[in-house]
Amino acid sequence: MKYPFPKVDLHFHLDGSIVPEVGWKIAQDPDVDLDLKTYEDYVKMATVPATGVEVDVFEYLAKFDLLVKLMQTKEHLKEITYTTIKRACEEGLFYLEIRFAPQKHTEKGLTQRDAIDAVLEGIRQAAVDFPLIKVGLILCCMLSTEDNSKENEETVRLTEEYLGKGVVGIDLAGGEDSVPMENYAYLFTDYHKKGYPMTIHAGDNGKPQNVATVIGWGANRVGHGKHCWYDKDVLQKVIETKTPIEVCLTSNIHCKTEPSYELHPAKKLLDAGVLVTLNTDNQSISNINLDFEYDRAIEQVGFTYNDLIQMNISSINASFMPEEEKPLYIEKLEKYFK
Repeated sequence: MKYPFPKVDLHFHLDGSIVPEVGWKIAQDPDVDLDLKTYEDYVKMATVPATGVEVDVFEYLAKFDLLVKLMQTKEHLKEITYTTIKRACEEGLFYLEIRFAPQKHTEKGLTQRDAIDAVLEGIRQAAVDFPLIKVGLILCCMLSTEDNSKENEETVRLTEEYLGKGVVGIDLAGGEDSVPMENYAYLFTDYHKKGYPMTIHAGDNGKPQNVATVIGWGANRVGHGKHCWYDKDVLQKVIETKTPIEVCLTSNIHCKTEPSYELHPAKKLLDAGVLVTLNTDNQSISNINLDFEYDRAIEQVGFTYNDLIQMNISSINASFMPEEEKPLYIEKLEKYFK
């Protein structure tokens, strides 16, 4: 169903949420290194099979390596950003935090700075044309089995430079536990000391202890984080520190990090006192939107309608928007409690 209240999405990957028609158009550019003959070929490349036919997390992540080939020029980055925000606005979102890894967009000569500028230009143009939705940008460092320390260090520097100029925070994404999380702690030491916003992927396909680890780094939120349910000590740390987690139901099922909607621990986490937020992760790869996620949340996971309102309020409280702006958003959401 279509839910009438204004919606919030805090865990939203730009490359995983390209509007399919836009992606297919860009894929036909002769400078794009993809061999796709038809729109159906594009859809097969860009999306996972229908829910119930799952891949594992690394098969899922492999799709990003193809999708970023569509995002190697300023023009393409700007168009993808603009049209993605347009769709989000049409779907009833009033606050969105988009994340992307600028180091993934340098294959054709762009610098990380160029990529950030292009995405911010798309956000600025969307702000003019779609004033009902507010957007912040999160820059991702990347976990990698190769040495990408210089690239990650540059991402941290650029995040600090662009904070308050459209960028709202930093992240660490990639194949969790493919390399030790501890290898990346140094990236965030000084950043955290300066009090800057941080959300880190942890406790998705990786061990629950990763959640406690990134809270120790100073993470304001944890991307996914739901594996904390399987370790009582970690769960207690999440509750005591009031660290919000960014739950993404369908991508968890697609990636086999949870066996089913019915067995997903998200509702149990909420009832235990965890600040749960509900998000899409990758709208286009998973072929979903927030309304679809809310249907699954109510029909299969056990959430109530009022839980959805409360999770959106938690999302606003956990967001990286200026604190003085949050009460107005929360006031709007509170009117929808039943």
